[in-house]
Amino acid sequence: MKTALATLSNVSLSYFTEQEETQAIRDLNMEIKKGEFTAIVGPSGCGKTSVLSLIMGLLQPQSGTVSIDRDKIRIGYMLQRDHLLEWRTVEKNVLLGLEVQHRLTDATREKAFSLLDTYGLGEFRTFYPDQLSGGMRQKVALIRTLAIEPDLLLLDEPFSALDYQTRLHLCDEVYHIIRQEQKTAILVTHDISEAVSMADRILVFSKRPSYIKREIESGFSADIPPLLRRKSLLFQQKFEQVWEEIES
Repeated sequence: MKTALATLSNVSLSYFTEQEETQAIRDLNMEIKKGEFTAIVGPSGCGKTSVLSLIMGLLQPQSGTVSIDRDKIRIGYMLQRDHLLEWRTVEKNVLLGLEVQHRLTDATREKAFSLLDTYGLGEFRTFYPDQLSGGMRQKVALIRTLAIEPDLLLLDEPFSALDYQTRLHLCDEVYHIIRQEQKTAILVTHDISEAVSMADRILVFSKRPSYIKREIESGFSADIPPLLRRKSLLFQQKFEQVWEEIES
């Protein structure tokens, strides 16, 4: 049986202004198991990103519990934008997380640089972000996240700022990297195709206040990359299942 890295039990969350209270999440239950790639989809404003913030510890639930051993489980968070520092080279951007965590050593530096070499960015180590394409920048951001050796990787719409063709190719590359590095990942996305083509399972959230309406297994073997999945009849069937749940 796979180990649970994070468990949300009966979690509710509200946002407050001077005028009103808005309940974003109500009685949410979900479990993230080691080695799984989970996608979260749902209507706009249904609290998908809030779930990542709860897991990360940036938000506290109004009620319920978020169970994760933060002393043993390291979490990496990849945002919608790459947030690379324009005045730092690629290699120095990749080392940033290690510096912030005071974990930069000869060994961790070597590991970070080996990730750049392994995933095709070694020759760009001395380049600055404005010399890179959008897809390359996102790969640098991913490697920066992987350099801290996270046990759990949170992906918050990491491809949303890219053009369609770049998104397709980068989905394939990111999927390969995550599988190669044997990471547990949670992807939040508005793109159903992205969710079906990358994830082992898709959690469909309801409208706000959200809960999990349905959990859908992708049915694909982990060794089938996203671009190949998109060409199959199973992909179309799963896409329609997810779409119907979101629209109902």
